[in-house]
Amino acid sequence: MALFKRNLGRREFYQFPSGAALRENGEVHDDDIQIYCDHLDVLQKDMQKRFRDILKMKIPNWVIDLFSNTDEIEMELEEELIDLQTNEKLKPKFKKEYHSFWLQKQISDLYPGLWRMVRKFLLVFPSSYLVERGFSVVTDFLTKKRSRLQIDKRGDLRLFLTNIEPNVDRLVAMHQPHPSH
Repeated sequence: MALFKRNLGRREFYQFPSGAALRENGEVHDDDIQIYCDHLDVLQKDMQKRFRDILKMKIPNWVIDLFSNTDEIEMELEEELIDLQTNEKLKPKFKKEYHSFWLQKQISDLYPGLWRMVRKFLLVFPSSYLVERGFSVVTDFLTKKRSRLQIDKRGDLRLFLTNIEPNVDRLVAMHQPHPSH
């Protein structure tokens, strides 16, 4: 937003094709530009407020670049990371895309400590596809399934939008049968 505002303030309309067309016709006035800049400023502040938690996140370098320096990793995870870095079968897969690399089933199985750390970061940044899918799921819930309006509290929405496979064996092991009365 700051870039857009700065360019607009300089009367550079690279990000605003309609504004560029108006400028060519001589229809852009300083008062209008000030209004647009003020609006972009409000929008930027709103985004900083809404995404404050995401903006404050410190993503370790090794999440994005597996072969970066391991100095910033917790000691109990350092051994797992070194093991992963030397895994010759997985090395070529990391070169494609870090997001899909971490979502492989074998990563969570072989490196559970690293996976617990990484999944927090992967769940924060939804793709536009997930956002659209989220809107569709919410619309479906609100129109067809009125009795289930507490989707935000129960986690139903998260289940529909995630690609992470549940660890069924672990869930079954954690299940405690209810005693008979």
